[in-house]
Amino acid sequence: MIALMNRLLFLCLALLPGLALAKPIVVGVHSHTPPFEWRQNGIDTGMHVDLALRIGRRLGQDVQIRRHNFQTLLDKLERHEIDLVVAVSPVDRRRQLPQSDPIFTTFAKAYSLPSQPYITDWAQLAGMRIAVKVGSFVDVFLADKDWPFEIVPVDLYETGFRRLQAGQVDLVIAEQYVARRLQPKYDRVHSASDPLIYGSFNFISYAGNDALIAEINQQLRQMKISGEYDRLLNQWLGIGREKVDLEATQSRYTQAAYAVAIISLLGMIVTWRMSRGLKKRDSELRNELVHRRKAENGYALLSRQFQSVLDGLPHGIGLYDGQRNRLWGNDKAQAFLSVKHQLVNANGPLDLDAAIVAVLKSGAASVEHYQDDQGRHWELRCHPLLQRQVVVMGLDITEQVLLRQENDKASRLASLGELSAGVAHEINNPTGLILQQVALLADALPDLKPACDAYEQDDPFWEVAGLPPQRALSELQHCHESIHDSARRISTIVSDLKRYAQPDHEHVTQAISLNAVVETALRLTTNQHKAFQLTTELCPTLPMIQAQQQAMEQVLINLLQNACHALPTEGGQLWIRTGSVDDRPFLEVEDNGHGMSPEIRDRIIEPFFTTRRAEGGTGLGMAVCARILAEHQAQMNIDSTPGQGTRIRILFPPEKLA
Repeated sequence: MIALMNRLLFLCLALLPGLALAKPIVVGVHSHTPPFEWRQNGIDTGMHVDLALRIGRRLGQDVQIRRHNFQTLLDKLERHEIDLVVAVSPVDRRRQLPQSDPIFTTFAKAYSLPSQPYITDWAQLAGMRIAVKVGSFVDVFLADKDWPFEIVPVDLYETGFRRLQAGQVDLVIAEQYVARRLQPKYDRVHSASDPLIYGSFNFISYAGNDALIAEINQQLRQMKISGEYDRLLNQWLGIGREKVDLEATQSRYTQAAYAVAIISLLGMIVTWRMSRGLKKRDSELRNELVHRRKAENGYALLSRQFQSVLDGLPHGIGLYDGQRNRLWGNDKAQAFLSVKHQLVNANGPLDLDAAIVAVLKSGAASVEHYQDDQGRHWELRCHPLLQRQVVVMGLDITEQVLLRQENDKASRLASLGELSAGVAHEINNPTGLILQQVALLADALPDLKPACDAYEQDDPFWEVAGLPPQRALSELQHCHESIHDSARRISTIVSDLKRYAQPDHEHVTQAISLNAVVETALRLTTNQHKAFQLTTELCPTLPMIQAQQQAMEQVLINLLQNACHALPTEGGQLWIRTGSVDDRPFLEVEDNGHGMSPEIRDRIIEPFFTTRRAEGGTGLGMAVCARILAEHQAQMNIDSTPGQGTRIRILFPPEKLA
């Protein structure tokens, strides 16, 4: 006896590894319609799910349920990522994939709006737009044939009903169980025909998996023989197969009835004696049942609350097992994982399976940053749990990354402003000294001219720096002008730097005329615009505004100089306008120059940005203008098209009217 027990124990131990390594059957579901397939409290349930689990138990294999849309299930079935899908097939033709015996029969018929006539045959559908769900048994029935109507593919029957009610299609041919539950949501849709297509629910597998379909067929037939299949139908659909022929078995039941009557009499005696004890036990069981129902209701409520909390989280969360199967997750996890093939970082594209394996192997959490093809940034966190499971969280950190970049940019600009102020201060002193010495040279040159004339008459061979006196005096005058212009240019750049780095806090304003600002600016920029055609359109009744006269002149001078730089050598035109729009005075400068691209227009007021670096541009003119206009609460609108010109309008608020 002991030896036999040892053999049995050894046999069980030998079979355990094989049982642990048995590959589970993966069943895909897609419907949200009771009683076949739907999700309740985050768990997939229904007749098809229950039937698959029962068949799995009979086969001694674990069954895993995966929920996707129908097209995704077909794709995964083709890639052998799932083993079975429950779908409806026409009764007179089979799908190309292996399919099981019928599970349950159904039919499809036409649904229309009240204005459509009743359909009695296919000929009445000629010229109509018929909505058909892609991959459904209706789609399979209609495939590979020429029909006198237009087939409009839809992803769901509900989409077809919605398009029917919107007038985008004329009819919907739908499976009756789904249509019956959709009709209350679409009150104008009604049944418009008798059954047109008959079909049956079947298990469908991928090509080459005929062995699994054969095992499923064997279990289905055994379940029908044992009555388990009828009880399943009664449980979910309230119908079943009558398996007892009363006429053929009436005599056998009559003989058994006598035996039952005798046994019942004896049972009544025993029952009477047991009834008193059973009443007490019944009361105890009732109390226990009440407590169990309360506990089950509490557990169901807790499950719904937990799922609601998961769906309410701002990040995508999913739980994966050691085989990289997703056990559960919230809605945002699906949205995050739908772009996983597009996420990349310095190490290459995201490989979620490899990341899960690495976390399980190391036992430590991992954090990686990725970017998708739309420029959004993601943070992928993987945390190991007990029982070789991993929690994966996907966080959209695009806003944080952009804020960090803007902060770095602001810090660099602040440092650049401080450096510019220091450089301006250091340059200002030698520039002032140069201007002072140049002024002395300017005063000395007129005094030297008579002496140069006299020396040239008395000694024609007298020279200054190897040049005749008059020639030397002319060169000195030219050098004086060049030094003076260069020093003045340096002084202007330094003033712009100091003005940009140190805003004017006093901001003293007065009542000024924009027309007067235009006249002053035109006088100061005569050398720049005299080579072009200038048109001024000044409003004579323009009201006065509260502003800084010199600051407004500086803004307009900068705009005029930029416009002149953009104009062509021949045919250049320049317009300056003043006026009022909705009680808002405006000042406008327009040219027909080369214009600006959107990229340049977006950066035009950025400090130190210039397209004329080779010609000596500093990139401070428009930045200073933007700061001055911001101090005056004025709005600068830039309209520019490459090759057509630029128009800049400055609008002043009504509050600035004097």
